[in-house]
Amino acid sequence: MDYIKNKIKLLTTGENLREPDYFLFILVSMLIIISIVFSYSLTIYTVEFLGYGQFHYILRQGLVGIFCIFLMWWMARLNPNKIMHKTGMFLFGVGLFLMIIMPFLPASLVTASGGANRWIRLPGISLSPVEIFKIGFIYFLSWSFFRKVIHQPKKGLFGDLLLLSPYFLVFIFIVFLIAVLQKDLGQVALLTLIMLTLIIFANRSLKIIFALIFMAILGMIILIAAAPHRINRIHSWWSMVQDGILSVLPGTFEQYLRIKNLPEPYQVSHSLNAIHNGGFFGQGISFGDLKVGFLSEVHTDFVLAGITEEIGWFGTFLITTILMLIILRIFAISRKVDSKIFHLFTTGIALMIIVAFLINGAGISGIIPIKGIAVPFLSYGGSSLITSSFAIGLVLSISRTIKKYEPQKSVVKPNPKRIVIR
Repeated sequence: MDYIKNKIKLLTTGENLREPDYFLFILVSMLIIISIVFSYSLTIYTVEFLGYGQFHYILRQGLVGIFCIFLMWWMARLNPNKIMHKTGMFLFGVGLFLMIIMPFLPASLVTASGGANRWIRLPGISLSPVEIFKIGFIYFLSWSFFRKVIHQPKKGLFGDLLLLSPYFLVFIFIVFLIAVLQKDLGQVALLTLIMLTLIIFANRSLKIIFALIFMAILGMIILIAAAPHRINRIHSWWSMVQDGILSVLPGTFEQYLRIKNLPEPYQVSHSLNAIHNGGFFGQGISFGDLKVGFLSEVHTDFVLAGITEEIGWFGTFLITTILMLIILRIFAISRKVDSKIFHLFTTGIALMIIVAFLINGAGISGIIPIKGIAVPFLSYGGSSLITSSFAIGLVLSISRTIKKYEPQKSVVKPNPKRIVIR
C-alpha cells in the first residue's frame, strides 16, 4: 500500500508545476454531460426497435461519462514530464499492434462494420484500436519530429522528401491497415490532415507542403476508385448536390457531369430534414420526429442532426461554441508550453478534435460524402469518449508546465552622473 502511495506521489508531484487548466476541464465535462442527456433523448425509438430497456443507452453512456470526468481529473494532477513519453509510445505501440491483429481475430472477439473488423469486444464495451492509435500516433510524430526534423534547416523539395521518407513509409502501412483492412477512409483523412499540419509546424519548406497535399489528394482518389462502395457513396452524394453545383458552371459541363436516375442518400436527406425541423429554438428535448424510425444511428454518427432538431440552431450554436472554446484553450496551452514535444502534441490533439467535428458536420449537412466519424464528446460510444477524454487528460497534465506569470519588479538603477553635494 505504501508503495502505491509513493508511486502516485511521484507521478503527481513536480517542481515548478502549476495548477491544471480547470476551465478546459469544465468545458469538456459540460459536453460529456450533454452527450449523456441526448443518449437518452435520441434513443427512444432505438430501444423499442432493438428490444432494449428504456434506460439502456443512458446508463451505459452515463457510467462511461462519469468515469471519463474522473479520469480527466486524475490525469490533470499528473506530472507530464514523468508520464508523457511512456504513455504516448505505449498507445502508439498497442494501437498499432491491435490494428495488425484485427483481421485475424475470431468473429466472437470483434464487431464488424461494412464488412471489416473495426471493434474488439470487451466485457460491457467495444474498443476501437484506431481511436487508441490516433493519440499515440500524434505523440510519436511530435516526439520524432522534435528529435529528427524540427532542428533541421529547410532543404527544399527533394531534401525534405528524403528527410521525411521514413515517416511516409510508416504512414503508407497505416493507410493499408485502416483504409484497406478496416475500410475506414474517414480516419485516414483525419490522420493525413494532422500529419500535414505537424509537418508545417516542424519548419518544413512550402514546396514539400504543396507536394504532400497533391500526393494526399491523389492517394484519396486512388483509395476511392479502388473500392466500389466508395464510388457508390460519391455518386449518391453527387446526385444530391449536382443541381446546385452545375447551376453555377458553364452549360458545357452539364453533359459530362450530370448523373441521372440515382437516388439521393437516404440518411443525409433525413438529416437535412431534422436540421430544418429544428428551426431556431428546436422542437424540445425528446420531442424530435426524425429519430422515430426515419434517421437511424441518430445517437452516433448523426447526433448533431438529432440535437439540432430538438434544441434548434441556437442550441447547436451554443454547443459548437463550447467546442470552439475547448480548441482555443488547447491552442493557448500549446502556445505557452516550453517543450516543443508538448507544443506539437497539444496542437495535434486540437486538430484531432476539430477535424473530426468538421468532417462529421459537413457530412450530415451534405457538403461532403458522409463518413462514419464520431463527434468528439457528443456521439454515443464508450471507445471514442474514453480515448478523447484520455487525450484531454494528457493536455490538462501538460497545462501544468505553463510558467506562472510573475510581474517584474521595477528596479531603480543608480545614475553615476548624478553628484550629490553635502
